[in-house]
Amino acid sequence: MKKITLILFLTLINLYALNISHNQIKNANTVLLQLNEENISNAKLTFDKQNINFQKNPFKKNSFYALIPVSYYQDFKDYRVIVSYLKNGKKVFKGVNLKVVDGKYKSEVINVKPSKFKPNQKDKKLVERTKKEYVDAMKIYNSSSKEIYWTKDFIYPLNSKITSNFGTKRVYNGKLKSYHSGTDFKASDNTPIIASNDGIVKISQNRFYSGNSIVIDHGQGVYSCYFHLNTMNFKVGDKIKRGDVLGLSGSTGRVTGPHLHFSFRINGLQVDPLQAIEVLNSLN
Repeated sequence: MKKITLILFLTLINLYALNISHNQIKNANTVLLQLNEENISNAKLTFDKQNINFQKNPFKKNSFYALIPVSYYQDFKDYRVIVSYLKNGKKVFKGVNLKVVDGKYKSEVINVKPSKFKPNQKDKKLVERTKKEYVDAMKIYNSSSKEIYWTKDFIYPLNSKITSNFGTKRVYNGKLKSYHSGTDFKASDNTPIIASNDGIVKISQNRFYSGNSIVIDHGQGVYSCYFHLNTMNFKVGDKIKRGDVLGLSGSTGRVTGPHLHFSFRINGLQVDPLQAIEVLNSLN
């Protein structure tokens, strides 16, 4: 009897060592895994085609975390997340189930000037510009610093009405072209926009689609983005503190009017920024 009790106890300890924030998740949302173990190394996981390293949790002792960004285009089905790490010279494997379900995002129709919708293919300079802006941005989003720059909860860039939710299918000038990659906040011209958390500026530039844009690296693969600004107060390389005024809202880029487009990238993938904030704030 004592032996059975001990086995059950050890099994429970083994289960509680690995915690997952969601066993069922919408596409384009983020999952948090926390591994609570002493004296381990080389902790990592695999989810579908993603290989993700665990990071030390700066807010909890003997705890490691990993963020799984689920693609907007992820297949809706059951997955097995496999976690492995070294302990006492031996490799340990654990697994958890994760079901990806349809976020059932709505659709909206947007009418913009043709010149703002898509570059004229005859304008080679503009075509090259948009390609370069995309490639340069993806190099940044796909990079991950070893450091973590934030120590407090993430906050919203402003307190106002949300005018367009993340994930909405965008029909531009009668053609389905994309989904809304961020959350739009109502903001008249020249409304102060604040940083969601500490970090380092990686992009401060006028871009064809997003207009005046600031992107902040918060460390370990987490980026927040602030688009369509009228003015930008920081340049690439500047260190940012949570609540710093990054600039003033506007209507630069491909837009129908002034507002703030706020988005998140985690490990290179676009995710719902408000859900990501909720998950990140559960770390501490």
